[in-house]
Amino acid sequence: MLEKLRISEFAKSRPRRSNDNALVESKNGAIVRGWLGRAHIPAQCAPAVNGFLRDHLRPFLNFHRPCLFPSEVEGPRGRIKKRYRQQDVATPYEKLKSLPDADNFLRDDVTFEQLDRVASATSGLQAAKTVREARRDLFRSLDPAASVA
Repeated sequence: MLEKLRISEFAKSRPRRSNDNALVESKNGAIVRGWLGRAHIPAQCAPAVNGFLRDHLRPFLNFHRPCLFPSEVEGPRGRIKKRYRQQDVATPYEKLKSLPDADNFLRDDVTFEQLDRVASATSGLQAAKTVREARRDLFRSLDPAASVA
């Protein structure tokens, strides 16, 4: 009986395990749920929410929101430790551009010149204001009480 109950795979996401969804789960927990809340999204609202995420939140996160990227430091016993230093702060787009052979990570129809235009189209402060206004408009459009009043 115990052999039948043995679980062959773990469903929990774990950091630094390439076959887990830790990156997706951490992004959902820290960012998406922080911006949209933890409530269930009904199916009829999903297109509007996906539009907000695609058109407003994703460009803000990738081009304007700074992130800490870790530096790996080897300790005295050979253990690798992650250190987050001030000089490692960059937006995800800046980090992508700093990688060696960064052109290889882009799709064939996308260039860094196009992405530079998107990144420089607005300042970080203006992009934050725009995404907040878009979120407010999204919540107003999804709230049935707001459309009645």
